[in-house]
Amino acid sequence: MQKSIIKEKSYSFALRVIELYRILLKQNEYILSKQLLRSATSIGANVEEALAGQSRADFLSKMSIASKEARESNYWLRLLRDSHAIGESEVESLLKESEAIVNMLTSIVKTTGVSKKQL
Repeated sequence: MQKSIIKEKSYSFALRVIELYRILLKQNEYILSKQLLRSATSIGANVEEALAGQSRADFLSKMSIASKEARESNYWLRLLRDSHAIGESEVESLLKESEAIVNMLTSIVKTTGVSKKQL
């Protein structure tokens, strides 16, 4: 069975965000951290659903949702950083990881969309 890089990256990212979420809870930051947790864990869930998609359209739809969730996660990370809820050094690697995931998902969506139009 072929290994899915986006599946692995989204899962790893979710685990790292869960760790950050626990740290933020100890600092009594509940709102932004919960938003981040939801969007970050949703990326991998949608990737998993896409990989089991019933059709190319289903695959494209789920990957598109995963891409949107990755962008949302990036937004919450920037808000946490810029509001000084967490230090810049603590969030920069997560930001880079989320941007890489966004780029991968965008590429998957574009490639799949082009392939679909050619049919």
